[in-house]
Amino acid sequence: MKILGIESSCDETAAAVYVNGELLSNVVASQSIHEKYGGVVPELASRAHQKSISSTVRQALEESGYRPDELDAVAVTNGPGLMGALLVGLSFAKGFCLRHNLRLIGVNHMDAHIYANFIEDKPEYPMLSLVVSGGHTQIVHVTEPFEHTILGKTRDDAAGEAFDKTGKLLGLPYPAGPVMDRYAKEGNPKFHRFPQALLNEGLDFSFSGLKTSVLYYLEKVREEEGEVYLEKHLKDICASVSEAITGVLVHKLNRAIDQTGCRTILLAGGVSANSMLREKVMKLCDGKNLSLHIPKMAYCTDNAAMIAVTGFLKAKRGEFDDLSLKPYATQQV
Repeated sequence: MKILGIESSCDETAAAVYVNGELLSNVVASQSIHEKYGGVVPELASRAHQKSISSTVRQALEESGYRPDELDAVAVTNGPGLMGALLVGLSFAKGFCLRHNLRLIGVNHMDAHIYANFIEDKPEYPMLSLVVSGGHTQIVHVTEPFEHTILGKTRDDAAGEAFDKTGKLLGLPYPAGPVMDRYAKEGNPKFHRFPQALLNEGLDFSFSGLKTSVLYYLEKVREEEGEVYLEKHLKDICASVSEAITGVLVHKLNRAIDQTGCRTILLAGGVSANSMLREKVMKLCDGKNLSLHIPKMAYCTDNAAMIAVTGFLKAKRGEFDDLSLKPYATQQV
């Protein structure tokens, strides 16, 4: 099977070609326009996708060495994500399929983060996946291909959202998550203890209280110690926030491991690139002698390689869609 993957769920326009177990190209066109707004502006994202999707797909095909008429199918993200952004990618994919007589495969963006682990690896079922991104935080039990049970999820902010929002409070540029990660490596994670909500309650997450706690802490410190104190201890604060977020994630993952007995653990989603989270999960899995799988950095954040490989796995099962396929903005359970 020769699959073209297309991703446009948020602010990355991406295309990739995956052929019989080998990734031949993976092109990502990032949108810098959102930086000055401190977050993704949906309308601007949609317009940027429209401008770049044709050239992105063309580049992916050129790098792969395949012509459109040599492909078998187009896999495209149809949710969850920003509705306007999804429509650009899905509409392009449908037109591309019509023009070149190809099959269409709709891909769930969150599923694709999980199966990004299959791009260069072959994890064994059953699996337990911690999916952590800017919009979602979930613990997913995967018993067979595309047989998923969500054991726990965030009740409010996702972990990636918590990183970005607290980073914004600290005056860091958007997206703040990667910047916080760099600073946290040089800071003291025990500098200040921020709250860890629902730590001993089931497998669900909550991070909105952390954001509020950081806000009140910064207001108090500015009043009592001044801005210079905050600047001096910025890296320590980043490390402390990171400790609070990653501590909850790993604690819940450990509980899910004990409940399910799974021996195969996956990290997935953009926040799986966080160095503190990786270190803690590796330590956990080493201690329990578990098989841990983490995608390469290039496959953690939004990309089309994960869409293409997920489409490949669905095609092998004979799971195709017709041109009535619709996008959806929120996760379907």
